[in-house]
Amino acid sequence: MRERARIDEIIGAHVTLKNAGGGSLKGLCPFHDEKSPSFNVTPARGFFFCFGCSEGGDVIDFVQKIDQVSFTDAVEMLASKVGIQLRYDDSGVGPGPKRESNQRPRLVAAHKIAAEFYAEQLFSAHEAMTGRQFLDKRGFDKDAATTFGVGFAPRDGEAVLKVLRGRGFSNEEIVASGLCAQNQRGLYDRFRGRLMWPIRDASGDPIGFGARRLFDDDRIEAKYLNTPETPIYKKSKVLYGVDLARREIAKSQQAVVVEGYTDVMACHLAGVGTAVATCGTSFGEEHARVLRQLLLDHDQFRGRVIFTFDGDAAGQRAAVKAFSLDHAFAAQTYVAVEPDGLDPCDLRLDKGDEAVRELIGRQVPLYRFVLNNVLSQYDLDRADGRVDALREAAPLVVSVRDKAKVDGFVRELAGRLGMEVEQVRSEVFKAASRPQQRREGDRGPVEVATTEPPRYPQVPSPREQRFTIEWEALKVVLQYPHLVRSAFDELDDNDFTHPWLAAVRAGMAAAGGPANAQPGEAWVVAVRAAIPDPQATAVLGALAVEPLHLDREPDERFAAAHLARLQELTCLRRIAALKSKLQRTNPVDQADDYNRMFGELIALERYRTELRERAIGGAL
Repeated sequence: MRERARIDEIIGAHVTLKNAGGGSLKGLCPFHDEKSPSFNVTPARGFFFCFGCSEGGDVIDFVQKIDQVSFTDAVEMLASKVGIQLRYDDSGVGPGPKRESNQRPRLVAAHKIAAEFYAEQLFSAHEAMTGRQFLDKRGFDKDAATTFGVGFAPRDGEAVLKVLRGRGFSNEEIVASGLCAQNQRGLYDRFRGRLMWPIRDASGDPIGFGARRLFDDDRIEAKYLNTPETPIYKKSKVLYGVDLARREIAKSQQAVVVEGYTDVMACHLAGVGTAVATCGTSFGEEHARVLRQLLLDHDQFRGRVIFTFDGDAAGQRAAVKAFSLDHAFAAQTYVAVEPDGLDPCDLRLDKGDEAVRELIGRQVPLYRFVLNNVLSQYDLDRADGRVDALREAAPLVVSVRDKAKVDGFVRELAGRLGMEVEQVRSEVFKAASRPQQRREGDRGPVEVATTEPPRYPQVPSPREQRFTIEWEALKVVLQYPHLVRSAFDELDDNDFTHPWLAAVRAGMAAAGGPANAQPGEAWVVAVRAAIPDPQATAVLGALAVEPLHLDREPDERFAAAHLARLQELTCLRRIAALKSKLQRTNPVDQADDYNRMFGELIALERYRTELRERAIGGAL
């Protein structure tokens, strides 16, 4: 797959790449906003790496990151592009469910056909007039409907069924798609007489539909009916509008979560291009995980997630539930609520696009919104009411992940309650020392995270000057393994003082070493598979794409010189340690130890001289 799918062609569809010399291409990174190009692609090794945000990997990683899909889906998408027939393991061996051969492409194709059919019906069928009026009353014209692919499902119970059968789809495929259901009399359209929103994955492929009730005689009373769980549609992992919002989310480091399809439309048309919504379910852990991927949400890239809720009791409950998931983000969480209780769709209709933008601009920290909700439930004029409010609010303060702000929130809470700061701080300390729960009305306990998400240990950058020789040596081994061969076997972890660089060397050894390296990208892929540390894997991407600082093609002498210089530094460290030990050793009372170490020191000095000559001989 990696050999057939050229990484420069796949990435070139998203990024304008220019020749950077040394076999590398360069362009503006699609994963973060930048003005000067730091995104590098090396076709010969099949790797990309951004020196601005540290995103990197092979062609499969790029598809996963740019389209926000799983590894399996990325492989299937690439296979479809390059014409590879995939075969799926149906032996029952190994974890996880087995997939049918070509299942995703066929189901996506069925949804594309259905989406085109529904969209055509919206503006051609007489019975779709009700749907067109629905959109018009909410401020959406034909262009808006076309942009979002809105359509209409005919009331005829077999309209889509006939279309799909006419295009060669089997009954099994039609049922598996979720577009049709089956009863004792046979197959029938799942969606009838409803306004249809195609739900697309991050790559733009339609994988499901959301259907809005239009007619009073619709036997299904639910206002919205969604595609059931299928092999390609999992509602807990799907966000409506993600295909339109993903790039803007990544660039702006902001995501706006609204409550419905029309709210997403209103936000995008009003200029808030980061809006997404859940599909027939409440916002959950899996949705948070999707947003983290879109936001590149980790410690180094703190963005913001803005939730919009109605001002009623249901909106308050939704805010409390969202706050219980706050620990799932490194990004800061906010909430935007229109004082009049209007959702973005109604707000745009009543007050225009600017009002929608202003709504998002008036965001307040989700913590403060939930705190106001908690305090409003108590009579703060009574002493017992203030104490009860403090006990319930203390876990909220504890759960704030930016610990630098905790003391300020303690003081703020003390002022709101009219209590001494030390009394509030004491209660917060108690809350931090035990597992806490708070209640969402009568809906039962909602857990509040009291610890920060796992973080990587503080490790210096491997690009610091003191690690330069280690860095350059690994670049040579990774990019030109045929020049190194058995010389690599002389290296060990002691030659690398940075843990991530040591992990890369260990991965090279586990992959068989450069003496057994396959040509091209196969060597880089093999090394990557042998590295368990994600930080070291990111370093590998940089090593694979960064050109050598050389104005000529490297040769074996050049490669040997780099490895010799690296070993010389290790030798110097050993010499320094031995000299220090000799100084602490009495040559009279500990004559044997002293003479042994002195002889070892002389041998090390000779070895260091030999290494220096090898380094100079390679013109390092």
